[in-house]
Amino acid sequence: MTALEALPARRIVRAIADAAQRWGDADFPPRVRALDAIIARTGYSMPVVEYALDRLFESISHEALLAVIADELGCLEALDGFAERPGRPRARAFPVGRVAIVSSRTTIGVAIVPAVFALCSKNDVVVKDRQDRLVAAFFETLGQEDEVFARAARAQGWNGADATTTLDDFEAVVAFGSDETLAEIRRRCAPDARFVGFGSKASAGYVAREALADAAHATSIARGAARDLILYDTQGCLSLHVLFVERGGAVTPERFGAMLAAAVEHASVEFPLGARDDHASARLGSARAMAAFRAAAGEGTAFSDDAGTYLLALDPPRAQAPFFSPRALTIHAVDHPGEAAAYLDAHGIALEALAADGTRQDIVNMAAAAGAARIARFGDLQAPLLTANHGGRLRIGDFVDWITDET
Repeated sequence: MTALEALPARRIVRAIADAAQRWGDADFPPRVRALDAIIARTGYSMPVVEYALDRLFESISHEALLAVIADELGCLEALDGFAERPGRPRARAFPVGRVAIVSSRTTIGVAIVPAVFALCSKNDVVVKDRQDRLVAAFFETLGQEDEVFARAARAQGWNGADATTTLDDFEAVVAFGSDETLAEIRRRCAPDARFVGFGSKASAGYVAREALADAAHATSIARGAARDLILYDTQGCLSLHVLFVERGGAVTPERFGAMLAAAVEHASVEFPLGARDDHASARLGSARAMAAFRAAAGEGTAFSDDAGTYLLALDPPRAQAPFFSPRALTIHAVDHPGEAAAYLDAHGIALEALAADGTRQDIVNMAAAAGAARIARFGDLQAPLLTANHGGRLRIGDFVDWITDET
C-alpha cells in the first residue's frame, strides 16, 4: 500500500494546488532561497528564472489538475473507489506503486509536473533531483500541507554517470534527456517497468504570408518569436531553433528578419543574457563569423549586435543544420510548408512544438508529419498548458492501473 492510498484524492489535489500557489508568490521564502541555486546551476539570468517559476507554479492550479484528471480518468472519484464514468464501465484507478522521475539538466522544475500527477494518483514518488534542490524544496512545502507527503514524495541527488545507480525497484520511470541518456536509464529499469521517456527534440516556427499582410501584425509576431528564442538561451526542446517565413506577404522575409532582430534586442532587456560558458561563446562566435562571411558574399543576411549576444541567419545554405547555440536562429524563406518539411526531414529534426499564427491546414499537416505534439502562438512556445499533452502523452494515465467492474 502506498503512503497516499488512504487519503481522499480531492484532498491530495487541494494540497498540491495550495503548495503550488505558495510557490507562485515571488516573496515565498523557500522560493527566494531556491532562486540563487537555480541561477548558479543553469547560468540563466534572474528574470528568466523568475519567469520560469511563475509559469510553472501558476499552471498547477486546482482547476487545471481536476480538468486533467476528469479528462483522462473519467472522474476524480475513480482514484478513491469504483466509480461511474460517462460512456465507460465502472472502474477504479489504482496507483502503479513506486514512480521514479529523472530530472532534466536544463529545464527548470521539469520533474515537478509528472511528480504532481503521480502523487494525484496516489503513488510513492522519488525524484532524482538536480543540484538546486528545487523539487526537494517543493516537496517540503507539500509536507507542510499534509504530513503524509513526507512519506510519499522524496527527492534525492542523481548521478547519471554512476553505473551502480539502478532503477529496478520502480514500477514506473519518467526520464528527461538525450536519446542516449534515455537508453541508458531504460537499461537500468526493471524489464516490466512502465517507461516514459522525453528525449531530444527541437521546436520551430512558421510565419505564413497571411500573417505578413501588414507591418503591425508582423511586428507582433516578431516580438513573440524573440521571446521564444531567447528564453532559457535556446537550450530547451521548446526553444525556437529554426524559423520558416513564407514569401508573398506584404512584409518580405528580409524585412521580417530586421523586425525580429529589433525584437530580440528589446526582449533582451526584459530577459538579459545569463552566464555563458567559453564553449558556447566560441560556437556562437564561429557561427556569427561564418554567417557574416556568407552575407558579405551575397549568400543570405546576418543580424547580430556588436557584442555578439545573438545571431539571426537568414537563408543560409539548406544543407546547414540549425545552430543549436544560445540565442542563435536559422531563418529560411519558403514558398510553402513542404519546403519546411523537407528541411526538417533532411536534418533528422523531430519537432516537439511549432509556433504559428493560426492553423492553416497545410501547416498543421507539416507539423504533424514532423512529430509535433503542440502548435502554439508565437510568444507562448515556452509556456505549455498543464492541461495539454506534453510530448503527446497522457499526463496522469501512465501512473494508474485499472480494474473495471462489469458485473
